[in-house]
Amino acid sequence: MSGGVDSSVAAALLVEEGYDVIGIMLRLWNEPGARRANRCCSPEAMTQAKRVCAILNIPFYAVDAQNVFYDQVVYPFIDDYLLGSTPNPCLNCNRHIRWEYLLDHAQAFGAEFMATGHYARVVQASNRLQLLKALDPSKDQSYVLHILNQNQLSHAVFPLGLLQKNEVRNIARELNLPVADRPESQDLCFLDDGDYRNFLRRNSNQPITEGDILNTQGEIIGKHTGIAMYTIGQRKGLGLSSPEPLYVIEKSRSDNTVVVGTKDELGQNRLWAKNVNWISIEPPGEPIQAKVKIRYKAKEVIATIKPIQSNAVEVVFDQKLLDITPGQAAVFYDGDICLGGGIIEKSAE
Repeated sequence: MSGGVDSSVAAALLVEEGYDVIGIMLRLWNEPGARRANRCCSPEAMTQAKRVCAILNIPFYAVDAQNVFYDQVVYPFIDDYLLGSTPNPCLNCNRHIRWEYLLDHAQAFGAEFMATGHYARVVQASNRLQLLKALDPSKDQSYVLHILNQNQLSHAVFPLGLLQKNEVRNIARELNLPVADRPESQDLCFLDDGDYRNFLRRNSNQPITEGDILNTQGEIIGKHTGIAMYTIGQRKGLGLSSPEPLYVIEKSRSDNTVVVGTKDELGQNRLWAKNVNWISIEPPGEPIQAKVKIRYKAKEVIATIKPIQSNAVEVVFDQKLLDITPGQAAVFYDGDICLGGGIIEKSAE
């Protein structure tokens, strides 16, 4: 439970269905000296989660996950940026915190299943469980759940998968839950001021050094403030004067450079992904066609997925995409079925 409307309604629906429900909230790492608490477990969120559990007449427990959250989410977030990637920490949080650490604790409490407020569905298909998109396309979270395995799926319950967001809020109002109109946070929970660049400057254990900005011909045209401060496709904040807009095309840790170019020079029609998890199907031995999302809010694009190693693939698109970004996830779909996905690499090496 997070003290928000989604997890609260998920718990309420399970109580109504007759399940024996307990509420668990995680205490997550917070930056020392931060002006505000981690938004997923702030004092207000904790109070709201307790109030909801009292209304539903279910027990409430808080589990300390500060150290494991830092080790598995925050540290890799910092490290990946310093290496030149643009990570999505929600993937590591779901992989290691919710569906390993929290699931282990839920089972220690005697739970057979773990329910969350994610918008997704699980169905049985022949001899395999499949992860499906939620019915509300604007809220679907199968992208960040593609990391689950069959064992974790067998313990997963997503009560909101068949609901629209407005229906969830209406249910909360009908049940007089105090979180019915609580707004959603769009920022990463552990960023104090919402600015990842400031966070990196304060928390990096390595110096973030300036370097050269190059054009696509290899000419030095400016200085950058550290490769971790830039993302692929970035246009604003480059500090460059040019007759046409310039975009970040590439970042190189080896020589500490940022390469920029015009929109025509930006983008590519292929990517490589590592740590691929095939969740709803067996790992294919031959190339397959599927739709692919390269960011959580990106549109799906048709591509051919070619296995190149046991857990790595090459993805070839029918068109050039402008924002293929190492560190983000490429997630594969067949209609509503989430087939799996992996982390985008700079190259196949």
